[in-house]
Amino acid sequence: MEFINAYTFGFCEKRGFTRGVAWRRSLETMASSTGCNAIILPVCAWQEHPWSTEIVSDAPNVMDEADVAAVCAHAKALGLKVILKAMVNCRDGAWRAFIHFFDPPVPAEPCWADWFASWTAHVCRVADMARENAADMLCVGCEMVGTDAREGEWRALIRAVRERYGGPITYNCDKYQEDRVTWWDAVDVISSSGYYPIDRLDENFERIRRASEAANRPFMFMECGCPAREGSQFRPNDWRFGGDRSPETQREWYEAFTSALLKHGFVRGTGWWDWPATRLYPEFAGPDDDGYCTWGKPANGTLKQFAAELAK
Repeated sequence: MEFINAYTFGFCEKRGFTRGVAWRRSLETMASSTGCNAIILPVCAWQEHPWSTEIVSDAPNVMDEADVAAVCAHAKALGLKVILKAMVNCRDGAWRAFIHFFDPPVPAEPCWADWFASWTAHVCRVADMARENAADMLCVGCEMVGTDAREGEWRALIRAVRERYGGPITYNCDKYQEDRVTWWDAVDVISSSGYYPIDRLDENFERIRRASEAANRPFMFMECGCPAREGSQFRPNDWRFGGDRSPETQREWYEAFTSALLKHGFVRGTGWWDWPATRLYPEFAGPDDDGYCTWGKPANGTLKQFAAELAK
């Protein structure tokens, strides 16, 4: 598998965001300043809370087919590959990993069958977009730890997706779950969120390598990154954690992580988190931003150097 060096682009953008021009400039800036060769475009639907069974994907706060087509076309014109990623968020702020229902089902209570029917409908919609726009890969879910044990439902969903999209399929499990998912044989690529502490990279890379080999599937990090805050290098997954703004902390983590990627050659891709589409701040404001985006921060140079190493 050729290495995919991607940046997640346009997370939680609303319907019609491509009618403006800001997103084009942002995408061009990302490509030229980081050297990434791909984007991951998340199509995020919504449910009210973790025990809701209705997933809404045709609301004003969800990008539509026209937005996806516009981004895919411009990305390809820039020479970038495109991965479409089906995601769901909870309106009450709960993390999607906590989506869960009674097992076995309880009469008159929300149940897995209803939720998976709604989720499958959204993923199939994204699969249609992937087919229509010749996406290079499709990700059928993200960090849905509470659902991972539902092997039968996931296999059925993936079968439905393959009827609509003929390209490679992956599922983005959460950190520390790479060796726990039992249905990796149903997808073409294993992927996970690589928000690992700076002092535990090698041990986790080795654990993931064993899981990848056991499943006989290539592996990539569908998400990875670190906020620009003091202490975040030890808890990069928590966007609320950390002290004062610290671009140097972010740089330190990125240098350690890219070094680990070059050392552990079994990893075949990255999905850096995350680059805004319409809300990209000016480059000079980078040092004042404590989030994940690397624009205007030393870590952006680290990514450019990493891309150069990959090209050798």
